[in-house]
Amino acid sequence: MRCSKCGREAVYFARYEGRYYCHRHFNEMVERKVKATIRKYQMIRRGEKIGVAVSGGKDSVVLMHLLAKLRRKFPFELVAITIDEGIRGYRDRSVEIAKRNAELLGIEHHIYSFRDYIGLTLDETVEIMGPREERVGACSYCGVWRRWLLNCAARELGVDKLAVGLNLDDEVQMFLMNLMRGDVARLGRTGPYYEEIHEGLVPRIKPLREVPEKEIVLYAVLNDIEVDLSECPYAVEAFRAEIRDWLNEMEEKHPGTKYQLLRSYDRLFPLIAKTYAREIGLNRCKLCGQPTAGKICKACQFRLQVVERARKKGIAFTLQGEP
Repeated sequence: MRCSKCGREAVYFARYEGRYYCHRHFNEMVERKVKATIRKYQMIRRGEKIGVAVSGGKDSVVLMHLLAKLRRKFPFELVAITIDEGIRGYRDRSVEIAKRNAELLGIEHHIYSFRDYIGLTLDETVEIMGPREERVGACSYCGVWRRWLLNCAARELGVDKLAVGLNLDDEVQMFLMNLMRGDVARLGRTGPYYEEIHEGLVPRIKPLREVPEKEIVLYAVLNDIEVDLSECPYAVEAFRAEIRDWLNEMEEKHPGTKYQLLRSYDRLFPLIAKTYAREIGLNRCKLCGQPTAGKICKACQFRLQVVERARKKGIAFTLQGEP
């Protein structure tokens, strides 16, 4: 097949728009989407310090490369932040990949670990809390603690905004998951742009939200970007995986489904945000000082649960800064 723009050999067919792309025009298409998203929502302003959350996986590493390329023409400061959850045989490898990419791009890189800031790793948490039927999913602990630690890191490093590698697939999965859980209020806090609701929360931006997951993978492959394509061993516990498989099936049958869902969410977001976002009065967590709707944040609640379960089981381990 030939590129729809120049006639060269095509490397990709975008079924949702019926166009073929060669290597050069595929790169331009992906980069154009990212630039347009940043410009549309004014995600980055000249001279800002942007933190980019880099796990070593395809989305975050490609995002870091795209932002590094963008800052050549649009000056802003870029710093990479990696969270090490402590997942044996998985995160240790991806942390090294994140480190090598940051070094290659000349970007300042900081690593924050669950062990140092939470007091225990995700592996230790799962071991202490027991079989799946006795606890919430590993992804619940990980997600809450990752968000908590990313905010801590962003504040400590003094960044203006935190860029996260959420792609088109992630966005529509999140939209459907929250609808199915009846958590409409959350949809008003996780949209295309950020409305600052507390000085303790660093605004997050999502430059990849218009780029499908498979285009990010192909961008990494075509441009020889080293990424970790392995799947987290705890991913099988995630509700998201079921939603992902269903969405991929729908996209195969009806090309453009994911973009249509994103457009629907974006149209609803201003109304939901106006209804729910301002109803949330955030306090400071009594234990860690981070913003929370209650007296104790979810991160500290989880931490206390693990400590209590460990004590009941007679499991001894060192927990720094125990609340």
